[in-house]
Amino acid sequence: MNKLLNVAQAVPRQFIREYAFKSDLKIKWVRPEKISCIKPEKSGDLSKLPPLNADEVILDYRDCKELENADDTVKSLFKLCNNANHLTTRYYRDQMVKEVQRHAQDYGSMESKLANMTAIIRRYQEHMDKHPRDKMIKVRLKELIDKRKKFLKYLRRWDYPRFEWILEKLDLVYKPPPAHFHWITRKESLQKLTDTYCENLKEERLEAYHKELQAQKIPFLEDAIRKMEFIRKEQISCDIPLTVTEEQIEKSRKELVLLIEQRDAAAAVTSKKQDEDSFN
Repeated sequence: MNKLLNVAQAVPRQFIREYAFKSDLKIKWVRPEKISCIKPEKSGDLSKLPPLNADEVILDYRDCKELENADDTVKSLFKLCNNANHLTTRYYRDQMVKEVQRHAQDYGSMESKLANMTAIIRRYQEHMDKHPRDKMIKVRLKELIDKRKKFLKYLRRWDYPRFEWILEKLDLVYKPPPAHFHWITRKESLQKLTDTYCENLKEERLEAYHKELQAQKIPFLEDAIRKMEFIRKEQISCDIPLTVTEEQIEKSRKELVLLIEQRDAAAAVTSKKQDEDSFN
């Protein structure tokens, strides 16, 4: 018994791995970058506010006759770029509302409210690009984006043509929240990537095997025609019932001619393409 144990220990045990590790597969997964809900990519704003004209005057003093003859220093005091930000926001709100309002005094319709919120949202987004740590504006921006989504959802449900029109006028994309929230995990993503990799590998190998069989088809038919002719001659000479007919041989010959023509045409196309690549 001891001798058997010594022999078993002396023989080296060989472990053959019949499965693959993730490191064996050429699969790399990178976690997708998290996009903040206040960014235009998430809020649905496709465009930004137009640049402000340097000579634009405050709305309340736009028709003031005294400013026409005033000094340049005095005029600069009444320009939007030299005044508080809320005046510039008000200017953009009025400009955007005028594009969608139903009449000159319309400030309470659904379209006017959406235009008003869109102008403020885009102003806040510009502010957050310059001051990303401003928490108060960030909270206001989140609330406004959610409120606009609710308004768009209501308009989409009850007046779809107007919903499409307002999206086109304001250059928006409606992005509703997902019906079922799902976390993106590394394990599940690697499983999907592995399944896709295996499917692609299977398709590549099947395609290569198909090409290999196609290449063997012409020699196989030539050999089959020779054998059928030999069998037919032997059956005729031995005066036994024929199992191979002339129609079968002729059919195989036509198929062989067709395959040779296809092969020559494919070779001509390949050589022409190679000549063009080398010329370029």
